[in-house]
Amino acid sequence: MCGIIGYTGHRPAVPLILEGLHRLEYRGYDSSGVCFVQNKELNVVRAKGKLTALEEKLAGMEISLATTGIGHTRWATHGEPNESNAHPHKSFAGNLSLVHNGIIENYQETKKELLAKGIQFFSDTDSEVLVNAVANELRPGVPLLEAFAAALRKSTGAYAVALLSPDEPNTIYAARHSAPLLLGVGMGENFVASDIPAFLPYTKDVVFLEDGEIVRITPTTWEVFSLATLAPVAKKAQRIQWDMQAAEKGGFRHFMLKEIFEQPSVITNCTASRIQGGSVNVPELAQKPVPSRLRIVACGTSFHAGMWAQPLFEEWAGIPTTVEIASEFRYRNPILEKGEAVLVISQSGETADTLAALRIAREKGCLVLGLCNVVGSSIAREADTVVYTQAGPEISVASTKALCSQMVVLLLMALHWGKAKGTLAPEIMQQAVAGLATLPGQLEETLPNLQTEAKNLAWRFAACKGMLFMGRGQAYPLALEGALKVKELSYIHAEGYASGEMKHGPIALIEPDFPSFILAPHDALFPKNKSNLEEVQARRGPVIALTNPPKPGFELNATHLWIIPEAWGPLGGFLQLAALQMLSYETACHLGNDVDQPRNLAKSVTVE
Repeated sequence: MCGIIGYTGHRPAVPLILEGLHRLEYRGYDSSGVCFVQNKELNVVRAKGKLTALEEKLAGMEISLATTGIGHTRWATHGEPNESNAHPHKSFAGNLSLVHNGIIENYQETKKELLAKGIQFFSDTDSEVLVNAVANELRPGVPLLEAFAAALRKSTGAYAVALLSPDEPNTIYAARHSAPLLLGVGMGENFVASDIPAFLPYTKDVVFLEDGEIVRITPTTWEVFSLATLAPVAKKAQRIQWDMQAAEKGGFRHFMLKEIFEQPSVITNCTASRIQGGSVNVPELAQKPVPSRLRIVACGTSFHAGMWAQPLFEEWAGIPTTVEIASEFRYRNPILEKGEAVLVISQSGETADTLAALRIAREKGCLVLGLCNVVGSSIAREADTVVYTQAGPEISVASTKALCSQMVVLLLMALHWGKAKGTLAPEIMQQAVAGLATLPGQLEETLPNLQTEAKNLAWRFAACKGMLFMGRGQAYPLALEGALKVKELSYIHAEGYASGEMKHGPIALIEPDFPSFILAPHDALFPKNKSNLEEVQARRGPVIALTNPPKPGFELNATHLWIIPEAWGPLGGFLQLAALQMLSYETACHLGNDVDQPRNLAKSVTVE
């Protein structure tokens, strides 16, 4: 959530910061602002709404001399989204300015103490309290680094913070705890940011900060310190392999559409180093024992990936598997058995609830496996073993290729463990490897047709008041994902249900203007799905059936048949998934919604 970028160097800072903020828009925001040092003064400019509003305010200002500054896109937590609550915030005395992601949980107590000292506040935010807390620690003879650390030690909660002072006009201080923040190392310039795309055009050398670390950057130096002791911390920069081309639209109308069309190459990248000689090997798992039980913990779309993979771990590897929502897992006392592994899944590697679940699992002595897309993220660093999905940067808030990559890797993990345990039939390995080799080409050939069909359906059903998505077996979590995508992008209420549960309540919703979307692939559960379809039609409900080309024994009669190619076993789920993604995309486009930045949503949920 929210975006931070700080720059100090030899270039005009404000245009560079605005450029970086645009690259962080995918994180979700409702206001924005910048602070820059010019003529040894702090200049703060803020605006409600999109970055264009901020750019209009800056258009008439003299900003060319500033070479150090910080910028922020805010997603409201404390206080409504307006200009006074937007970041950056200045201290009451005007000697400090700060941007902040996260939540300071004890800000009210701190605010009372500061009010008693005569300090006034001009916003409803916890962030303004924090900058005044730093200023309160800044007494004669106390360096800013010490004052900054002292205030943070007294603060509880989550934060990624960047701080400016006119007394050190070419210096930025920053720190993190349970919120993403990293350092970009350039030539004669340095950066801090909440994600790599913010500074990627200027450097690929990144320093990943840990919780409880403070960084001080100038144009030519960077130093990392321990928050607890202010002792120097030795760090090394890592070279990021992907470039800006991977983080740009590449001629597509939206990032989401580009990322849907990237899924064939994502499948290829995920399997390239993990399938050799007709067999699957996941190197990251090679030195770890096969778990006796597996508990998958995740949120949102990643939770659906875990649900989709659950039967694969059980059927192929013989591993009893449960799937849990991280935000529920963290607030109970789960009983974890000896030999059980906990697999946490997160696209960003920074999801707050999932990170909390990881830490609980580690405290209980479990083997913790991480599945994520971002090198150097918190989950990647804290898990005992991390398996990267290798999907490349995903910019659109609505996850598409990230889910695709998670499903591929989870399938490979099930094959790997099944082979290791001797529970996997050799023909399953052969069919899986052969199917994965042809799947990218099959999906690439199918995607344009899926978009055309989705566009037709959007025109027909975009005005409906709600939708019901249903599936059985591995199609059930895909139905949940289809409903989630429609909610996220079109703002149409949609429910995802196991088809067999329809008679236990949802059937009451069926009426002529309430469409049901049934996933009915040609599998063993096809007759059951067919029965559900007929029950809906008997109540005059329109039905969209996503199914395979007709053949004897697999005939369907629906309001709208959406025919997609058939693929081996669970691989058909990747074609179903792409169809559902296209439907949500085209429906949102038809309704004129902001596809890449849906309202009220953020890409990475780093606070509760």
